[in-house]
Amino acid sequence: MTLKEHLARSPVVAILRGIRPEEAVPVGEALVEAGVTVLEVPLNSPEPLRSIEAMVRRFGSDALVGAGTVIGAAAVGQVADAGGQVIVTPHADPAVVRTAKARGMLALPGFFTPGEAFALLEAGADGLKLFPAEAASPAVLKALLAVLPRGTMVLPVGGIGADNIPAWRAAGAAGFGVGSSIYKPGDTAADVTAKARALRAAAVPV
Repeated sequence: MTLKEHLARSPVVAILRGIRPEEAVPVGEALVEAGVTVLEVPLNSPEPLRSIEAMVRRFGSDALVGAGTVIGAAAVGQVADAGGQVIVTPHADPAVVRTAKARGMLALPGFFTPGEAFALLEAGADGLKLFPAEAASPAVLKALLAVLPRGTMVLPVGGIGADNIPAWRAAGAAGFGVGSSIYKPGDTAADVTAKARALRAAAVPV
């Protein structure tokens, strides 16, 4: 599936920062049950590759599982070997994008300026992560989309919650990266299910 197809199914991307391998499957099950099927394990979480392996093994094609906070091309191969299917970065690094694409993975790199966005798209990025979204606004996203190639998928990340998703959606966001508003260490599966359902309800137009 393309990134567009995954986001059509699940516009909310769950950023599972701090998740432990033993939590990966139960939390993943709670998210998938709630309709959130794009799962990102930041590499600064405890044993992130084990969590990625566990979720890929459990969910297969039912979820898009990958790694976030990927800050160098060397880590891309490790994520690919663990079964990860998407690479997310906090910064604009075309080398990471090219490496991910060479391994047959989806690439969703971070950017903040138009120059960074165009460089990442030229490197082969499947979509772009506007980060930190707290320092931007829906108006900024709308202005960016006016100059980026038609169909460019931009996901705001940082400070995203059910309360502000509608404004970002109206500005043209293709999806939403959500961290502590969907999962934080210590959350139960029931906590995650409730938060995921609220976020998905805000993200999917009725």
